[in-house]
Parts: sequence; C-alpha cells; structure tokens
Amino acid sequence: MAAPTRLYHVWVGAETGALKGVNLQRKEATNHLGGSGLSRARGVSALAWGDPAQTEVLVASLDRSVSVFSTEKGKFTGGRLCPGGDGAFCGLGVLGSSVVTAVESGLVQVWGEEEAEEPLQELQAGPGLCRMRQDPTRPHVVGTGGKENGLKVWDLQRPGEPLFRAKNVRNDWLDLRVPVWERDLRFLPGSQRIVTCTGHGQVRLYDPSTPRRRPVLDAAVGEAPLTALALPAGDTSVVVGSARGDVAVIDLRKGRVLRALKGFAGGVRGLQCHPRLPLVASVGLDRFLRLHELRDGRLRSKVYLKSRLTCLLLNTHLDWEAQEEPPPQKEAKEQEEDELWDALESVPTPRKGKKRKNPGL
Repeated sequence: MAAPTRLYHVWVGAETGALKGVNLQRKEATNHLGGSGLSRARGVSALAWGDPAQTEVLVASLDRSVSVFSTEKGKFTGGRLCPGGDGAFCGLGVLGSSVVTAVESGLVQVWGEEEAEEPLQELQAGPGLCRMRQDPTRPHVVGTGGKENGLKVWDLQRPGEPLFRAKNVRNDWLDLRVPVWERDLRFLPGSQRIVTCTGHGQVRLYDPSTPRRRPVLDAAVGEAPLTALALPAGDTSVVVGSARGDVAVIDLRKGRVLRALKGFAGGVRGLQCHPRLPLVASVGLDRFLRLHELRDGRLRSKVYLKSRLTCLLLNTHLDWEAQEEPPPQKEAKEQEEDELWDALESVPTPRKGKKRKNPGL
C-alpha cells in the first residue's frame, strides 16, 4: 500500500508535468497529475510550500499556471493563471496569503488570494532572469539574478528601486570584462549576506550590509556551469551542483572544496538541504532522486523516478530518522521493465524440420 501523501519526504517536479511524492523509507513514488494529465506543455518549473504547516504544495508549470496540491486530501484543490512577461517561471514563493512569481523576462509579481487579472504588485528585475528567491526571515525581501543580470535585492513593499545592486568583479588579467551569469542564489539565515553560483563556475558571497557592492568571496569551482545551490545547517558552507553532474560542498570562509558527492550521471537541476539534519537531496536529468550525507558524502538513498526532473521540495515536518520496514516490492525501474515485457506479444518459436537428403548424391 502506498504511503499517504502527508508521509512523503520529498516532492519532485518533472518535465512531463507530474508532481511526484517520494517516501524515502519505503523507496516508493507516486505521480499526481492535474486535470489535463501528463503534458510537456505543463512541465513543472518550480515548487514551494503554500503554508507554514506544509499542507499545500504550490506547483508552477510551463503554461504559466500555479496549482495547489493538498497533502492532506491527496489531490489538486485549485490553481490560477499568472499572465504577464515572457518565459517560464524561475521563482515561486509565498508572502502572507499571496503568491510571488517571477518569469525569465524579469517580471516579478505578487498575486492575491482571489483570481484577479491584475497582480497586487509587480516589478521589473531585468531580462534574462534565471532565479528569484525570498529571504526566509524577511519574506517581503527577494533576490534576483540572471544572464547579464547581476544580483539585486528588492523590497516587494517598495518595489521602485532595488535595496542592493551588486557590482561586477574587476576585469581579468587581460583587462577583459568578466561576463555575468547568476544561476541560483540563497540568503544566509541570520544575516543579510547572499551566496550565488554562476554559469561560469564561480561561487560568490555578497554582504549588502557593507558599502562594498562587489563580492566578499569569489571562488572558482571547476569549469562546468553551476546550476543549483543549497545551504546546509549553519552558515559556513554551501552545496553546489553543475550541468555536468558534479556536486560539491564549498567552504564559504576560504572558498575551497570540502568534499565531493559521488554517484551522479547527469546535470543537476535541484538541490535542497535539510534544515536540521546533515542531509542534502538532489534531482536532475538522470531521473534519480538522491539523498547524501553531508558529513562523509555517503549516498544514503537513491530512487529512480522515470522522468527528467526539474525541482524538489523537502517535507521537514516528518521524522526523517524513523525506521520503517520497506514493503516487499520491486524497485520502480524493475516494475517498469516487467510491465514492458508483459505487454509484448509472445512469438512462437519455429520448429526445425528434418534435413532433406539430396537424391543426386
């Protein structure tokens, strides 16, 4: 029997438009579909919790809709369209009872509870936007960044001008301008500092509380574009993933690699650390959800989910250390292969006839 939806440890979005609930103790996953079923036009772009009790999952799709999935009822209970701007969602959040969205053209909007055509508030963060994230301690403050669109910090209550606008690093040793490509960002809890990762393989740390607008830390991490970033408990390290499938823990004090996490075979799309346990979950193009230990880099769990994965969301209200006897069933991949073979028609094997002798010999 599948676990109730409130007992899923991780929620994962897929390119097929499915919202997947994963129970890591049983190593089982369940697809939850909207009214139109599976469709790449409804591929999931972003996920966010709709309430502090984590009973609602907000699902942002490529068709510019934001759906609400109830973990208590186990089904989609509502949704709305969020028009305006161009491109897919690159940020999703909640401000009180309102929903905050951002799209690739740079339009950040705040939507009320009722489905009105006009948003309550909006701002233009600049074209080529790759990520918008909220400050968890100040939800009305958001950070934005993208391709040739440097880090900016905004107050949604006063959206006229950004609170902070980062300045590009100095020219390189050939006196050439260093290109800007902010792919992901996070606010460090308990401070105003922001850490970002770039499409050119850098991890940068900014401190808007100081007059300095350039990063206080600029560390190179390999040569592959960095695509995702997550913060472990504490504020001394960061976990980054790349388009080549590399995942590493970086020390924010010295900018060096503390350890590398193994076992990846495709580009990383989503990373999230547990706020209390030394665990990091990851999804990507190789269709696997992985859970690693941060202390030693050990792979703790691995679940095959059949689709290319785009983002994930951890249920931090569950007891992740509780042990549960897994049901006697096959892995998802083995089940899929068995169903494929069972669906094939059997072809009778031709009987070998007796060998005829040549009368001419």
